Amino acid sequence: MAISTYGIYLMHKVSDTYEKLIDIKDFPDLGGAPEMLETTTLSDSMQTYIPGIQSLDGLEFNANYTKTDFAKLKALEGKDESYAVFFGEEGADGKFEFKGSLSVFPVGGGVNEVVGMTINIAPSTPITMAE
Repeated sequence: MAISTYGIYLMHKVSDTYEKLIDIKDFPDLGGAPEMLETTTLSDSMQTYIPGIQSLDGLEFNANYTKTDFAKLKALEGKDESYAVFFGEEGADGKFEFKGSLSVFPVGGGVNEVVGMTINIAPSTPITMAE
């Protein structure tokens, strides 16, 4: 059965417990395809590969800007912290945990738009699905 994006949360670990960090508007891919290492020889009629290291870009989340939330995120900048993305209440549909360094900035806007901000987390550990 499929699940909805409703009830997906960006979490931050505080004293061995995850707490909701901020309400998010979207979330990035929580993994990526491995690099392809070419193994083709002159005897092969087609290129061949083996999987290499998994690719992963910075994790970018978007949220509505408030001064309070921005200040809370700014205080975490440059620190290697534990984060997670929970699918469903208490992560009932999956908990994806990782460590990383957060940065945040307000994004540009136009007429009649909500002011937003982008949260980028540079992962320092692989993303793992918790039990």
